[in-house]
Amino acid sequence: MKDNPNKMISARAYAYFLQLADTLNYTKTAQLLGISQPALTQQIKKLETSLDAPLFQTIGKQLCLTEAGVIMRESIETIYDVLTEASEKIHDENLSTRGKITIGISASVEDRVFTNFITDYFKQYPDVEVTLFMVGRKEVWDYLEKNKIDIAILYLPTDVLNKWKGYESVNIIHDELLFIHHNPELTKKKSISYHEAQRFPWVTYPKNYFVSHVIQTAFEREEVTRPTSVAQFTKPQQMFRFSNETSVNTALPRSFFKAHQEEGELRALPFNPPIAMDLSFVYRKEKLNVPRVSHFLKVFQEYVEEESYLDRLKENN
Repeated sequence: MKDNPNKMISARAYAYFLQLADTLNYTKTAQLLGISQPALTQQIKKLETSLDAPLFQTIGKQLCLTEAGVIMRESIETIYDVLTEASEKIHDENLSTRGKITIGISASVEDRVFTNFITDYFKQYPDVEVTLFMVGRKEVWDYLEKNKIDIAILYLPTDVLNKWKGYESVNIIHDELLFIHHNPELTKKKSISYHEAQRFPWVTYPKNYFVSHVIQTAFEREEVTRPTSVAQFTKPQQMFRFSNETSVNTALPRSFFKAHQEEGELRALPFNPPIAMDLSFVYRKEKLNVPRVSHFLKVFQEYVEEESYLDRLKENN
């Protein structure tokens, strides 16, 4: 068949074959297909000629499939199943309330609001399967670049996406880092300078982590030496616990502290000047053309308009 294009068989012949394999009656099959019996016979003969094997045989007065016919029927049915599955997937891709959404969230982000939202979203739209990965920031970016996730949830510095022309971001909240401490002498202060904060020992993220880079950049801008780190952890929960059980200070996002402040005896002060970050959805521009992704983002926006992101954090304390 590959060597002779003239032997290529049309999809119609395979459809005729399947119908005949089902009824095992030329007259009935022709009536069902709305064609003449000679036209049906011609298509079946053409198919058998291309295969160099008979597909049907008559035993007594009964038409039956040959071994080649059984193999052909199983093969065509398998192909039809694959095509049907592909058609269903394509159909689901074009629906706003059916299909899969995969989200990557940086481990430095407080996930409580997103987990609650996804739970509520499932209750409204049970045919959308949402997968949430909580991994390191570099892994989130890697998944995003390799198109393994639809949406990333990350902290971003201002204008970071200017060089990433294929991506867009939607701001969730304008967040900032707070100085987390135990010192009662700082209680009456409304903010803390970098010089004051630098005098205390800190627990921090590893130096190559984004938040560490943000802190280092802010201190360098004020010409203040980076705080001394006595311990390093990769997750804010670990840093919070370590700080709460020791006399060591740290810096954590305001949103994280609001979600967990009742779990410890820690106090918080904003830096002066503030160390700001934007918590954002990040995605490839073409993802907005996927109805379920744009619908998910739209419903989340309505969710935080009904009650703000920060209020929802307080609500769950």
